[in-house]
Amino acid sequence: MCITVEQMMQIEENGHQMGFSRKFMMENAGAASAKRLLEKFGDVRSKNVLVFAGLGNNGGDGLVIARHLAGYKSSVTVFLLGEPDNIRSEECSWNWNLLEKMESIKLLTDGNLEHLNNLDKFDIIVDGILGTGISGEIREPHASAITFISKSNAFKVAVDVPSGLNPDTGETNQACVKADMTVTFHRMKVGMPKRTDVCGEIYVEKIGIPLEAEIGVL
Repeated sequence: MCITVEQMMQIEENGHQMGFSRKFMMENAGAASAKRLLEKFGDVRSKNVLVFAGLGNNGGDGLVIARHLAGYKSSVTVFLLGEPDNIRSEECSWNWNLLEKMESIKLLTDGNLEHLNNLDKFDIIVDGILGTGISGEIREPHASAITFISKSNAFKVAVDVPSGLNPDTGETNQACVKADMTVTFHRMKVGMPKRTDVCGEIYVEKIGIPLEAEIGVL
């Protein structure tokens, strides 16, 4: 069964109220995404990975992926699209603070893409920019990050939904990531199956939300 973004938000809230905190959801989402990359590439020790992270929970998922891939000895760069003080969720901020203690990950902030002077140095790019909460025209620095991803020959994995895709309708924004793989969480979103041209190969991963959290929603 496919669900809407609104239904997913309510399921997450219900799960959180049951005691399964959003921090656990974020950890499991990022870990599941990293595991999919490991299945795809096998040994990732030789891979240069770039994670684009927005300031919300989609970015937080990306930060978790970065930590897990660093644990598998990938060379990981995280590009936060803004300043750490402007991170919008407690879970994302918690994960950012953890990465700041890790010398194994290179952290870039402020959204200045001039820091990324070598487009072709990355083997894998993780799109953790916008997620499901897209509305209106995509602003900077997010639009430039999406353009950067589009120009790269790296393998592109989208977290939950490609940035710029409306997962309810399947419509794309003027700027949209064209992913090779999308890892979405709990259940497929209604607009995604018909947009494999943007999503690539789609995987649906359970992230520990109790099925009881769906009562009254589905």
